[in-house]
Amino acid sequence: MDESRWTPKAVIFAAILHLGIVGFLFLAVLPCTSYENFFSALHLPAGLNPITCNPPLQLQGQVIEASLMGPTGSPPPRPVKTKPLPNTVPPPPTVPPEHPDVVDQERVVADALQKAEDAKKLQEEKERQRQSELDAQAAKQKEEKQKQLDALFAKMDAAAQQTKQLDSKAKQAKQQMEDLANAKDDGQPDLPTADQRQTGNNSQNSDLSSEYKAAIQNAVTPNWLRPDNIPNASCLVHIVQSPGGDVMSATVDPSCPYDDAGRRSVENAVLRTKTLPYKGFESVFQRDIPFTFRPQ
Repeated sequence: MDESRWTPKAVIFAAILHLGIVGFLFLAVLPCTSYENFFSALHLPAGLNPITCNPPLQLQGQVIEASLMGPTGSPPPRPVKTKPLPNTVPPPPTVPPEHPDVVDQERVVADALQKAEDAKKLQEEKERQRQSELDAQAAKQKEEKQKQLDALFAKMDAAAQQTKQLDSKAKQAKQQMEDLANAKDDGQPDLPTADQRQTGNNSQNSDLSSEYKAAIQNAVTPNWLRPDNIPNASCLVHIVQSPGGDVMSATVDPSCPYDDAGRRSVENAVLRTKTLPYKGFESVFQRDIPFTFRPQ
């Protein structure tokens, strides 16, 4: 409904209604004589006059003159009952809003944006959680594979070490068999071969000292792991032992021709021996003994 069309009409109707009310009140306060004079001036029949004056009361007898006393000089006119006019003013038209309230619209938009943002955050959180689970699963699988590889390499290293030890023991056993054969040929069991034998003065202590060093050689050799490219040369080692033959330390002399790996192998062989021969060699025992290690 167009509000601009009804506004002037409503104003006109209201003005007419108010003019009618004012005119009615004006006519209501006029005395009845005014109506009679008005109809007489227009030469209209008296029957058309809605308001007529009552004729004065005619009493018989002498006329009594009297004067009114008090603030009022005449009695008030008799009230005339009038019917109330119906309210002809139409109620103001209700104009439905063409658009929703701006505040409500902004609130709706803000709520929609907040819901979209919450949904986006929830989706991102789910994606991060899923990615974290996938990363943890991948890390676990990688760790299990690494453990399997480590176990496999450990087995391979152990097998290689065992093979190396078996080869070394086989070489040592072969060398010991050759030493025993040479000792039987010389009639001197448990002594090194002639090219390994140390010179002496043919005294009893000299022979016992040679036997003692040969016994140390035989005790250390089984504990020696021969490195690759070791030269076929002797190596001087300084051994510190306690009474009873317990090894305290082993240090390769700087004159040793071996490289670092070869020197460490000789020192480790002496330390792994732990206890050197002692019983029967008390007379030639030395706390700090120089020992010439000869590879076999």
